[in-house]
Amino acid sequence: MADGWAAITAALNATFTEFAMPLWTEAETKARVRVALRESFPVMFGARWEHARDTFYTAFAKHHLQHVRPMPGATDALAAGAPWPQGVVSNKSGPYLRAEVVRLGWQAHFRAVIGAGDAPKDKPDPAPIHLALEQLGHKATPSVWYLGDTALDMQAARAAGVTAVLIGDAAHDGGVAQAAPHLHFTSALDLAARLRVVSDRAAC
Repeated sequence: MADGWAAITAALNATFTEFAMPLWTEAETKARVRVALRESFPVMFGARWEHARDTFYTAFAKHHLQHVRPMPGATDALAAGAPWPQGVVSNKSGPYLRAEVVRLGWQAHFRAVIGAGDAPKDKPDPAPIHLALEQLGHKATPSVWYLGDTALDMQAARAAGVTAVLIGDAAHDGGVAQAAPHLHFTSALDLAARLRVVSDRAAC
């Protein structure tokens, strides 16, 4: 629900500069960044991946809150989802993720905020979703919706035994069919509209 791609791209490029590697555009970052840093950096930087990690986080910490902003329709979707318990599961580092929630003023919406490193494994492993559900006091069933905008998010949701809900077109992952969600909404605004209908029906 929060767009932090500009900050991620800037921190990656600071790291690439340190290692004399080609820089990425924001579009390239969106297309290539999926798994958590602790999985991707050993592949990208080899034996020096920990130095790359420290370089990335130093750069990211300086400016990431200046870049973070709600995705279009996110505020509407959060408000429409208020009748149900809500949480966040992300492959962003946990402390940075929680700082972003505070920055956006979304603390009241979420009873669980789980980032990379908070569970034994990160997405697409189901462990972080299960940890969030434990904090919410819910079991993993199809009645739980996990929202995401990537094929990896849908993979994690299916592995966790919850309903995989895709927001957007998953263009960087080969499209909606390739992402294989259980439910699909073209935007967060469309999701908000559906949630309001479901809430109104439940109130009748």
